[in-house]
Amino acid sequence: MGLVTAVTWTIAALIGVYLLCRRLSAGGLRGQEAKVTRFPVVLLLSHPALAVSSLACWVAYVLTGSGPLAFAAFGGLTVAALLGFTMFTRWLGGGRHQRRAGGFPVLAVILHGVAGVTTFALVLLTAGMARLF
Repeated sequence: MGLVTAVTWTIAALIGVYLLCRRLSAGGLRGQEAKVTRFPVVLLLSHPALAVSSLACWVAYVLTGSGPLAFAAFGGLTVAALLGFTMFTRWLGGGRHQRRAGGFPVLAVILHGVAGVTTFALVLLTAGMARLF
């Protein structure tokens, strides 16, 4: 199950890289209309940084079987998921999902979220099983 989790995590990461590149190519932090719904740079950078570093912990867990690495990956992924949910709610609140020009592609956002939630559930189950055995 650890390898399947790594695959879903990689899929989520690749879609996330696509979304981040789209965001940066559309002006990054410039041109954000409303102050309340904009994405602060800390949010834009900490979400992928935590997710990628947690993925590295997960790969190390898969290679070594070390339970603490699985829980480190789970902890980092939990914070990354909370940050991702924050970005998602700001994206919805800003009406970005309704705009065509310059906005994020809705399908990519949905797929990234589904892959992220699936990964979170798999990490939780696998880390829990690592604790039991």
